[in-house]
Amino acid sequence: MPTLLEQLRNMTTVVADSGDINSIKKFQPTDSTTNPSLIAAAAQMPEYQQIVDDVLKTARKDCGDSASDKDVAAYAFKTLAVAFGRKILDIVPGRVSTEVDARLSYDTEKTLAQARDIISQYDKAGISRDRILVKIASTWEGIKAAEILEKEGIHCNLTLLFGLHQAIACAEAKVTLISPFVGRILDWYKKDTGKDYAPADDPGVHSVTTIYNYYKHFDYKTVVMGASFRNIGEITELAGCDLLTIAPKLLAELDSTEADLPRKLDPAATKSLDIKKIPMDKETFEKMHAEDRMAHDKLKEGIEGFSKALEDLEHLLAKRLSEIPK
Repeated sequence: MPTLLEQLRNMTTVVADSGDINSIKKFQPTDSTTNPSLIAAAAQMPEYQQIVDDVLKTARKDCGDSASDKDVAAYAFKTLAVAFGRKILDIVPGRVSTEVDARLSYDTEKTLAQARDIISQYDKAGISRDRILVKIASTWEGIKAAEILEKEGIHCNLTLLFGLHQAIACAEAKVTLISPFVGRILDWYKKDTGKDYAPADDPGVHSVTTIYNYYKHFDYKTVVMGASFRNIGEITELAGCDLLTIAPKLLAELDSTEADLPRKLDPAATKSLDIKKIPMDKETFEKMHAEDRMAHDKLKEGIEGFSKALEDLEHLLAKRLSEIPK
């Protein structure tokens, strides 16, 4: 019998959720996605020290000898994710997601500026825009930035997505892809209720299923990529989703498990569902967001967590820079 991973590939695009290039080589996903925490972790692995050092040396040269190690590190981290992205694109046949600084999540103009800078770096490297997704947090300001970027031919992946209101706003903005966070939703409900959930009852699974059904019922072009999984049961319950981004540990578990994998999500099945369309504007978005405690809490927590990871990465880069001879 084929493994769960082999069967999953027949109905869903499998994406590696990792900055670890060796893991990506091992599991050969179609696409790959990273985030600040993953890049920070990869940057500390000895096998990737040359990538980090090369970025730091270039940053030092660009900033000039008078720049402090702290200033050079702050400049360097903006190019490090692109450096990893370029390496990943040598391995995967599809796309890589590169994330905008989470600290800009509530600033449309600064998000636009950094997204354009990311694309400019890939452009200079001769990499097609069709192979890049710019990752932006699913705040109202981030979604509005993505709407503008999509019109410029810059494809976006809207991340830290926890509620239907965020998903609808993204679809109306015609973003390329969204990443609803399954496991983080489960974490919130387990903490809030004190209960454990079987995969079929998992609140994160239910959230992604609701979003998927809404999109397919109303023929939105935005695709759904389930993310942030805690176990393979969450993954098998979403078999058939457009894409799933999966950490190497769970990819390995799927690849070593032989069992039947029925399709759970199917666009044809959504057409007969009774789903009411929700018109979305800023007022509706903010009202729904305020009423959804889980989405409110997890978006805030996610932005703060990614911001902290970026600050840690800047400190790590400054320390590493001090060890490199001028």
